Amino acid sequence: MRDRVLVHEVPGVVDAEAAFAALYADRETAFWLDSGSGGAGTSFLGAAEWTVDAEEIRARGGDVLGWLRAERARWDVDASAVDGGFALGIVGWFGYELYAETMGLGAAAPRRYPDALFLRVDRALAIDHATGRARLLARGRGWDGELAAWRDRALSLLAAAPEPQGPEPAAGERVRWAYSDAEYLAMIRECQHAIAEGDAYVLCLTTEARIDGAFDPWEVYRRLRRISPSHHGAFLRAGPVALLSASPEQFLRVDRDGWVETKPIKGTRPRGATPDDDDALREALRRDEKERAENVMIVDLMRNDLSRVCRVGTVEVVKLLDVETYPQVHQLVSTVGGRLAAGRDAVHAIGACFPAGSMTGAPKHSAVSILARLEHRSRGIYSGAFGYLGYDGAVDLAMTIRSIVVDAEGATVGTGGGITALSVPEEELAETRLKAAALLAALGASDGTALPAVVP
Repeated sequence: MRDRVLVHEVPGVVDAEAAFAALYADRETAFWLDSGSGGAGTSFLGAAEWTVDAEEIRARGGDVLGWLRAERARWDVDASAVDGGFALGIVGWFGYELYAETMGLGAAAPRRYPDALFLRVDRALAIDHATGRARLLARGRGWDGELAAWRDRALSLLAAAPEPQGPEPAAGERVRWAYSDAEYLAMIRECQHAIAEGDAYVLCLTTEARIDGAFDPWEVYRRLRRISPSHHGAFLRAGPVALLSASPEQFLRVDRDGWVETKPIKGTRPRGATPDDDDALREALRRDEKERAENVMIVDLMRNDLSRVCRVGTVEVVKLLDVETYPQVHQLVSTVGGRLAAGRDAVHAIGACFPAGSMTGAPKHSAVSILARLEHRSRGIYSGAFGYLGYDGAVDLAMTIRSIVVDAEGATVGTGGGITALSVPEEELAETRLKAAALLAALGASDGTALPAVVP
């Protein structure tokens, strides 16, 4: 008899933050894939049965994607009772330097965190934000024995969970940037020189803010999701390291039927202080020649990546140059999709597309090499991807942008932007600060960048 994903409806209305606090806030290894405070999506909350990281996999003589493919091949779970979303399986992250494996290039060293980390998840809570409806999910053959005891304890804790109070206020902390403003401006000009020489068309240059001190990742995440809710938010803690994300960008989505889709973001404007200002900024982004060219170049790159694993003739641009609006910024977003070819699966798609072109530039091999030389540091978890690979074959991975990484020594915030021949260096520098502002505010830190007003 096969294992299956069991579903149990939770009575009443469940608040996701209160539920996480009641069930998982004290767990060393736990996750919340968060569709956003006040959003209409579904959140998935849980803890790990076990974890494995890239260092462990390589110590056994394997590689990360090979391990993932072998692990998924062993799965034999009936997930038909789950009507979409995460059907249990694996939750985790892929760090940027995994490109050493997917692209065969040398990666920066040393690295603070593993190139990948995975949590095996056989029990979770799913919460529909629009209705408050919640379901307990568990891998097994029936609600009996230890599974019944886990279900009953979870129901008891949820019934007794208090209304969440506001997060603790953030204390002021000092920011240290990886590069001075003058150094970053010089790096932008070096990118433009490489582009003028024909070595690249667009380069996604990044920097990093470091804030020393002791942070409670749970309190920081509670502040972040209030400041900057997102459809691909996440709290992912694995021992001393926690990833806190308000990512607006989907890296890869693969459904049960083999349709694969990516949604690259290139192009950013702040929100306006008034509705008229906001509309003007949105329209300026839509019409900006530099931003449109940058986005289209990444669309072409992602079409090429998907064509390596999709059936001939199925790769298409589903949407081109849409403007999506978030609490602090407008973003220019396109959607590219295709149908996986026979013999190809979601892990092949990850290998073909990682790292995402929106975080490298184009052509990808040249861009990655140029950026490694200029940045001269490891990006770590930032610029990679995180999310789930489900028992039903579905995958949903977000870009690790607009994210904070907390460890025992402090917190880091990665930020950057695409550089083209038309870039104005001072504007590109300002964009990096804009993208980091909400994250730094959640940490109680500031580099002098004011948060944009949020227009109703």
